[in-house]
Amino acid sequence: MTLNLGDSILIDKWLLIVLTLAYAAIIVAAVIVVLRENRNPIRALSWIIALVFLPGVGLVFFIFFGRSLRGLQLLTRHSKRKIMHKHSPRRVNINNLQLLPDHRSIIKLSHSLCHSPFTINNEIEIFTSGKEKFDRFKEDLRKAKHSILLQYYIFLDDEIGQEVADILIERAKAGLNIKVMYDHVGSFSANNSFFKRMQQAGIATHPFFRVNFPQLANRLNWRNHRKLAIIDGEIGYIGGMNIADRYVKGLGKGKVWRDTHFRIKGDVVESLIYSFAIDWNFLKKEPYVPEVKPVHTGIQNDCGVQLLTGGPTERWNNLALLFLRAIASAKKSILIQTPYFLPTDSLHNALQAAALAKVDVRIMIPDHPDSRLLRYASFSYVTQCLKAGVKVYLYEPGMLHSKVMIIDDAFVTSGSTNFDFRSFENNFESNLLIYDQSVNRQMRDIFFDDLKQCRKVNIEKWRKRPIGQRILESIFRLVSPIL
Repeated sequence: MTLNLGDSILIDKWLLIVLTLAYAAIIVAAVIVVLRENRNPIRALSWIIALVFLPGVGLVFFIFFGRSLRGLQLLTRHSKRKIMHKHSPRRVNINNLQLLPDHRSIIKLSHSLCHSPFTINNEIEIFTSGKEKFDRFKEDLRKAKHSILLQYYIFLDDEIGQEVADILIERAKAGLNIKVMYDHVGSFSANNSFFKRMQQAGIATHPFFRVNFPQLANRLNWRNHRKLAIIDGEIGYIGGMNIADRYVKGLGKGKVWRDTHFRIKGDVVESLIYSFAIDWNFLKKEPYVPEVKPVHTGIQNDCGVQLLTGGPTERWNNLALLFLRAIASAKKSILIQTPYFLPTDSLHNALQAAALAKVDVRIMIPDHPDSRLLRYASFSYVTQCLKAGVKVYLYEPGMLHSKVMIIDDAFVTSGSTNFDFRSFENNFESNLLIYDQSVNRQMRDIFFDDLKQCRKVNIEKWRKRPIGQRILESIFRLVSPIL
């Protein structure tokens, strides 16, 4: 049977109609999924706009980046209870401590969100230089006697990465229990042979959320952004620094990579062990508890610290709620450092409300971050902040990667969490909550030292920025909730 030209055109026409209807049905189904998940209205609207007005591209982005894991159980409750029983820090009765009322509220909130115990008897060392941090870190690794647990978003096979790997291999040959977790996407540029070399030396090395088929769409968007290390159950490291040369050598051409990291000893280290154990058990899919026991160092002081973790599988947006509560408690000042400033609507409003209430609100972001797209998206939030009286500073020496919030010089939270949608909703993050006045005064001094290398944004000059820039800011602002 031979089809004439008219029949062929008719078939093509019906095929186009069927395909169009099928695609429309898929888009409607995707929109229904977005609405049923009861997500942030701004975020939901961003996805709906992308699905409707970016045919094909919007659907692909939604498949890979649009689903929510909120409430998904990665571990059974039995496994969590088993780990918590073995790695639960000594509890402190906060009713017996002299704490500010707002601090009591934050402590209780953090415990409600992720059973984070408040601890005292801690010592904290602050690093703002990658060289100083890694010199101390490598020294601690070389002196390790029993165990090393590492968890990093980025673990590269460059010079600093090779140095750390060599030390780990040497300590593994000496009989130490060593386990390494790295994020598969974050460490994607590292050669597989780099990790195999550690495995062959007896180091248990595993990627978090390995991205391959057929799990590609389910895993690409969910990243473990934590940077933790626990040595001999006694020394902990946490902050914003990954294992990569940029933290030591900068970006070249005199451009620095400015970050903040902490070395901690004391009772809170057991919270780090617990966090590592939860993620490790998820990777191994077995009720396994690391054979690492905390060392009670004998430190006796009132240095109060909590570890707050959050991620896309938690019931609540842990870090966003903590930030919101801390901002609302501010009476005098709010000092923020972040590489990307893409706040949720509630956090953006909270900062403006604080500034309008005559709280000294200062936000420091890089003048030239490592992403041009995120630069425009971050800048789109600046105008409203300036109108409310928020002071915005652009860090000029290079990339500001530090993630710090200081409230009234009395409370600090810092760790892996950026002030953006991705950290609050899509990444697995961890932050220290510090209630110690001495440490927090140091953090305030560091903030104002950095301020000397910043350019303050003048609202009159800001209003005169090029029209092209403002258009790009508006475009990227529209899709910022899904960046």
